Amino acid sequence: MGTTEREAIRDAVERIADRMADEKEYLTDLDSAIGDADHGANMNRGFQAVREKIAEMDDASPDELVKTVGITLVSEVGGAAGPLYGGSFMTASAKLEDGITADSSVAFAEAFLNKVKDRGGASVGAKTMVDAITPAVHTYKKSIEEDDLEPAEALSKAVDACERGVNFTTPIRASKGRASYLGWRSVGHQDPGATSTLFILEAIRDTAVEYLGDGNLEADATSPTVPDGNEAGEERDETQEES
Repeated sequence: MGTTEREAIRDAVERIADRMADEKEYLTDLDSAIGDADHGANMNRGFQAVREKIAEMDDASPDELVKTVGITLVSEVGGAAGPLYGGSFMTASAKLEDGITADSSVAFAEAFLNKVKDRGGASVGAKTMVDAITPAVHTYKKSIEEDDLEPAEALSKAVDACERGVNFTTPIRASKGRASYLGWRSVGHQDPGATSTLFILEAIRDTAVEYLGDGNLEADATSPTVPDGNEAGEERDETQEES
């Protein structure tokens, strides 16, 4: 592993940890409305622990560093967020065994999403972090594999899609997690897990821009929120029928 890769991962973690500290109260406010009011504190505690842990790993490979991120989050973050984030980082880290490339980053993103969906049992439209991760991953994959964009530019488009996914959670009714207990009273509240997902992805995007260049980054309102075939719409319809 080159020094640059290791430094990039550490810098990304530093950015995420700083962002979680800055947004702790905001995330807690969001979670107070539809959850346990602990998401901000949990995420902040988890990523401060991650920051300390990987600072001691001078010779670690990319997959070892990212796996440690997951292990630490599982042990430090309470509620559903710890297993969802931590378990997904642990599983997806295997895709970085040969280093960080455009292809391995796509594989990592897909593995992360699949693990979140498998562990949480949520699909798009359930008002969870899946609503933010799904469009981000699909947009990133399309930008790399079909549009042939540089990773930093692809990440920028993924952030755009992720933000629209976060906004999508506000007007819908929760059908998974503690928020689902509120039924229709969950409508009108932004999902805290989707929001923390956006903060993490923004930090990763900013790190990629620093190390790889901006690749002519430009917000693109036409970048897909969902992949071809309107998968999200299909999943939302199924969810509504079940609820």
